Amino acid sequence: MATRDRRLAEFDGAGEPPPGLALEVLCEDHSGTYQLPFACRYVEGRWQNNEAGIAVEATVIGWRLPRVRQRGAA
Repeated sequence: MATRDRRLAEFDGAGEPPPGLALEVLCEDHSGTYQLPFACRYVEGRWQNNEAGIAVEATVIGWRLPRVRQRGAA
């Protein structure tokens, strides 16, 4: 459970996410927790893939603003 708690702590979004912003999301299913490899938007109470507009069919348990990636970082 420590891994889930650690991952959830990294996603500091609280409450309803701001509409229209591309966000990183943390999801959970029977296999565990994972971050989706694409940005999502919260639209009319539902999560969507930011680029494709397709509904996310996973349980989103956390969200955050995109982190700035530094050059050369893996």
